[in-house]
Amino acid sequence: MKCPFCQNDNDKVVDSRSGEDGYAIRRRRVCQSCDKRFTTFERVAELDLPVIKKDGTREPFSPAKIRQGIERACWKRPISTDDVESAISETIQQAYDHKGSEIDSQLIGEWLMDRLSRLDDVAYIRFASVYRQFKDLNEFIEEVQPILNRGVNRIRTERLPK
Repeated sequence: MKCPFCQNDNDKVVDSRSGEDGYAIRRRRVCQSCDKRFTTFERVAELDLPVIKKDGTREPFSPAKIRQGIERACWKRPISTDDVESAISETIQQAYDHKGSEIDSQLIGEWLMDRLSRLDDVAYIRFASVYRQFKDLNEFIEEVQPILNRGVNRIRTERLPK
């Protein structure tokens, strides 16, 4: 591994840890020439899993797109980093476990919607508004109504005398 500081390829690993829920190894290295430390990651090579888009085109499965979608939906929400990372890892693993040589993008979207609905209602609606591409306010309201009803029922049960 070349040192990013001096470009020398003589380094020593000083620490190794599992990262990204076991899908990567994080290694701390020290350059034997300049004594600077740097971090490297070792990951399993991504599988060749074509994703069939809504328009019928195919593109390679991208864990980065899963991460980007979930992080955008959860941005500035009171959701722990561990919960976000868990949702990302579970969705990626579910895609890799999928039986078949291809996977439909709509199936991945539904998995994400399911996970986000369990994490946070606002994150779910944020993702749904992009994923479902609402054409008008009525479609948006139809998606939000079950969440509102669930919230009203929760409030009613909390107010019931014990």
